[in-house]
Amino acid sequence: MGALSIRQVRKAYHSIEILKGIDLEVEAGEFLILVGPSGCGKSTLLAMIAGLDHPTSGSIHIGDRDVTHALPKDRDIAMVFQSYALYPNMTVADNIGFALEMRKVPKAERQAAIARVAKMLQIEHLLDRRPAQLSGGQRQRVAMGRALARNPKLFLFDEPLSNLDAKLRVEMRAEIKLLHQRTRTTTVYVTHDQVEAMTLGDRIAVMRDGQVQQFGTPEDIYSRPANRFVAEFIGSPAMNFIEASRTGSEELQAHGWSLALTPGQQQALQAHAGQAISYGLRPEALQFSDHGLPGELGMVEPTGPETYALVDTPLGRLTVRVPGKVTQRVGERVHLTWSAEHSHLFDGQTELRIA
Repeated sequence: MGALSIRQVRKAYHSIEILKGIDLEVEAGEFLILVGPSGCGKSTLLAMIAGLDHPTSGSIHIGDRDVTHALPKDRDIAMVFQSYALYPNMTVADNIGFALEMRKVPKAERQAAIARVAKMLQIEHLLDRRPAQLSGGQRQRVAMGRALARNPKLFLFDEPLSNLDAKLRVEMRAEIKLLHQRTRTTTVYVTHDQVEAMTLGDRIAVMRDGQVQQFGTPEDIYSRPANRFVAEFIGSPAMNFIEASRTGSEELQAHGWSLALTPGQQQALQAHAGQAISYGLRPEALQFSDHGLPGELGMVEPTGPETYALVDTPLGRLTVRVPGKVTQRVGERVHLTWSAEHSHLFDGQTELRIA
């Protein structure tokens, strides 16, 4: 049994089913990301792990203990919320040590834990301040410090960076990753930001409509998405899709254009019954060339180290991501090429990956 086991967890409010049979096994020391769009059930699942809500059916184990209906205080967890939830009348030191005080931890031991956590988070100079005197990033560090002081079996993060500006989000994301590398405490982290998911997680559970669409490493999910939803949701900019149809047992065409396939894809098509196929290409798989698929450069979006370009082609509008700058001008005629090894096939009806 892993550090956290979630088995066939379902949650319904009257006739509305929010979670539809979640199965996840998290290993000790692992950093698990729950990611998905708003309303997919990820925060509901986290609340059940925390004991703030209970499943309609199924079970939750932390280590070898069944905690499905246990109170939050009996689960040995620590949670960091989207709102910092700091006590405004307490100093930073008192906020960090409050949970220890409630557990009757001796004062000397509390002070040692506060000092250890403050050093880890580089907030030693803030211990005498109150939350109103802190910036957003400092408050989030204090909230994390309160959780770290507990030394729990499980850390739970509920979109902790959502209230921070873009620069601070990147900094705090790095802080959280470094903290996990130091403590190796099993962590469950909820986010709707797929960049956070890819950079932080050892494994990712991509959720949609109360179900796990795919559970695997960031590399697996990015390189071999299980279905079209995962392919669209993970990756920025999103994957391009060309709607194609089979013209033979091993051939795909879209608007009269033949689409390149690997030998493995050709074999997979032979065994595949469906005729409608979605042909996926990530933006970085496409390159500008002096031959290939013709198109017109519709828009250019420079981001600094790379540039996104929108190209209108006979196969639809395609997004291209290139390093550096795009030398072509908007309205100019261009050509695109790609390697079949970088393409993905999905069933046009079920949207499942064609392996």
